[in-house]
Amino acid sequence: MKKMNTTEIEKALKTLSGWSLKDDMIVKSFTFEDFTEAFSKMTHIAFECEKQNHHPNWENVYNSLTIKLNTHDADGVTQKDIDLATSIEKIIGEA
Repeated sequence: MKKMNTTEIEKALKTLSGWSLKDDMIVKSFTFEDFTEAFSKMTHIAFECEKQNHHPNWENVYNSLTIKLNTHDADGVTQKDIDLATSIEKIIGEA
């Protein structure tokens, strides 16, 4: 998978609300009502990650979740990260 350049990443991020480029990763933080909701979303995201065979760096503290995506084999952001971020947005948006 080809590493995207900064211009390609910034163009792709225009379709993803709230995601930003930081340290060769795309990053977004989410806040939920409580830990149960945060963990529920993380569980749904985990199943999608397995399906895509692509896994995030993430941190959860009570009701907050920060997700960082990059492709380790490419040493940067690839289309796999954009695709997973898009899927995550759909999961987070589900009621």
